[in-house]
Amino acid sequence: MRKIWISLILPVSVVVIWAILTTFTGLIPSYFLPSPSAVLKSFEALLMNGQLITDASLTLLRVVLGLTVSALIGIPLGILMGWSKTFQDFTSLTIGILRPIPPIAWIPFAILWFGVGLESAIFIIFVGSVFPILINTMDGVKRVDKVLLESAYTLGADQMQTLRKVVVPASLPSIVTGLKVGVGVGLMCTVAAEMIGSNNGLGYLIFTSTSMLDTGSAIVGMLTIGVIGLGADYLFSRVEKEVSW
Repeated sequence: MRKIWISLILPVSVVVIWAILTTFTGLIPSYFLPSPSAVLKSFEALLMNGQLITDASLTLLRVVLGLTVSALIGIPLGILMGWSKTFQDFTSLTIGILRPIPPIAWIPFAILWFGVGLESAIFIIFVGSVFPILINTMDGVKRVDKVLLESAYTLGADQMQTLRKVVVPASLPSIVTGLKVGVGVGLMCTVAAEMIGSNNGLGYLIFTSTSMLDTGSAIVGMLTIGVIGLGADYLFSRVEKEVSW
């Protein structure tokens, strides 16, 4: 309980200072930064007309689908790269070239290949989140305690049994960490993709609201993304604790 109260001090202080600067003193004009009460009114309006729920649901759906594809490809590849030095040598140059490319740079190609819609957003999220998942998984496999491996071999386990029953379970905390990082990157990629190549979602809401100088709605969209990210981070942190050896 004490931890919760301490964590609330900073955001409450920010809101108080924000209200003083906008509502009570007028030092910052509303077109530059809306007051907390204006953001609250925008939140109420977006909630009542259903747009906030719809856009948040669509963004969340894209993140989940993109992260699923990233996990299905990134985790097996990471395990193979961590387990086999030959496979790592085979793939490291390609991954080393592709990994630094910003996901936003792929947006024109995503629209060209998949059009404007769900598929292009999933592709952008995949490009952004697959590498954190892959690298963390590979790192987790490499860090498996040698004593565990030697014990498995001593007891007669072959390579496949050791990989399946020792290496993968021991790597789970790193895999979950990769997924946690991937969600954060995926959210950023989704919003960027929605701003350019979509006609719905929280990124589209922020983009259109800003274009119409509706800064209150834009901040509502931004805070909703923050809340989704916070929820995902909490969920994966709980899972991380559960799978830690």
